[in-house]
Amino acid sequence: MAQRLFPLPRQQSLYPPSVRNPFVHEGRLSARDKARIVLLGIILLPFRAICIALILLLSWPFAAIATFCHPGRGSMPLMGWKRRVTRCALQCLGRVMFFLMGFQVEVKGKVAGPLEAPILVVAPHSSFFDGIVCIIAGLPSIVSRLENLSAPVFGTILRSLQPVLVSRLDPDSRRNTINEITKRATSGGQWPQVLIFPEGTCTNRSCLITFKQGAFIPGVPVQPVLLRYPNKLDTVTWTWQGYSFKELCVMTFCQPLTRVEVEFLPVHVPTEEEKKDPNLFANRVRNTMATALNVPVTDHTFEDCRLMISAGQLTLPMEAGLVEFTKISKKLNLKWDPIRDQLNTFAAIANASKGGRIGMEEFAEHLKLPVSDVLKELFLLFDRNGDGTIDFREYVIGLSVLCNPANTEETIQMAFKLFDVDDDGSITEDEFACILRSSLGVPDLDVSQLFKEIDTDNSGKIAYNEFKDFAFKHPEYAKLFTTYLELQRCHLQTSDEEDDYQTPEDTYSQSKTSLSEKTPIARNKVGPEGNEEDLSSTSDKKDD
Repeated sequence: MAQRLFPLPRQQSLYPPSVRNPFVHEGRLSARDKARIVLLGIILLPFRAICIALILLLSWPFAAIATFCHPGRGSMPLMGWKRRVTRCALQCLGRVMFFLMGFQVEVKGKVAGPLEAPILVVAPHSSFFDGIVCIIAGLPSIVSRLENLSAPVFGTILRSLQPVLVSRLDPDSRRNTINEITKRATSGGQWPQVLIFPEGTCTNRSCLITFKQGAFIPGVPVQPVLLRYPNKLDTVTWTWQGYSFKELCVMTFCQPLTRVEVEFLPVHVPTEEEKKDPNLFANRVRNTMATALNVPVTDHTFEDCRLMISAGQLTLPMEAGLVEFTKISKKLNLKWDPIRDQLNTFAAIANASKGGRIGMEEFAEHLKLPVSDVLKELFLLFDRNGDGTIDFREYVIGLSVLCNPANTEETIQMAFKLFDVDDDGSITEDEFACILRSSLGVPDLDVSQLFKEIDTDNSGKIAYNEFKDFAFKHPEYAKLFTTYLELQRCHLQTSDEEDDYQTPEDTYSQSKTSLSEKTPIARNKVGPEGNEEDLSSTSDKKDD
């Protein structure tokens, strides 16, 4: 890959993560594994399915008694004999159910009491089978959707666990959920402990993604809980791309044993600084858990999953949507909607190539310009890892760090003056073509399509407002313009070094005529030698 004329330092904090995609698990079954599943499944699958149904039916009466005539639809904690009987019965039946399903559980450490650690945080979250930790921990409350309470049998059992309910229809659901968690965590043991999966979605256990702050906003001690599945054949990992729910259930029920390790780490008591900063609290707990698991941490989050789904809908590879949303949104001050809109633009460019990446040809076609030194320079600015392509993450960073800062009113005015050769306040197609052909070094360049796209009123001339509106919608052109000016200045500096005896007057004369050999009027109006101070704000010679 060609090297940039002037090297650009890269901020290490924006480097791509060590784990490319934690939301994919592409398991492959060998012929031997398939044969084994079929043979064992003939016996184990129907047996275990019947056992699960029976245990759920046996659990229902205990749950119904506990919730019968209970006031406030869960707004008051279960007390006395109802709480003790329900907890004992459901915990025993839950252990039996997972045993009959073939789960062999190894417990390390000791679960803390409600007063010592009102909140349990469990990671990594990789399967619907992770609910086994709820049985091991003594049936703490969990966070669940309100709609789940209406499910037959299961809804009654869930209600007896006194879950923290989340409603999709309530616009204040997030705030209400945090308030409910805080109320229970500070109740002094009246409520059961609250068990939370802070990652908020399932991963393939290759790393720990961003922890959501809900478990850490109350500022109370939390106990980290680790989950491991040390099996030769992984039949439990449930991610956004991989085996489905039904496939995993069938494969797991057809295994003789499925090993699970549940490790309770020491309670993390927050410092005063952590109590004031839930994000710091969450990151420190995550780092402790990652160290114990010996896995890296990344800044992926549930929003990356949404972008993955959107990428798939746009016929891109699903992993093309991964950007480490938490890091990108904080460092570049971006929200969900702008990034989603940028994904639409990226898909329109990248769909012409394979693999969900933009190559040089696609980049040039998108800008409706030929491949030139200036365009190659801009492409290299976007291509952060130097692999000759631009992925969606690089595209988002490039627009935010390179193009948008360069796309100022001052830069747009400079560019308009350069194209407006006769200084009449508008740009004709001949003027437009003359400047582009000279600057790009392509004498037979056809700019009619690009000109028509800018000339929205089809008047045959581009007014300043049309020029400005187009520039704001396509910030790549502003960076292309400043890159061209910087290249011109670089060439002039190189010429100065080659001729030690050249006078300052000669240097100024040469810089003015670098482009004016073909377009003298425009080149006298705007040139790199007269705008070094103006370009300092848009130069890319800085840490991005």
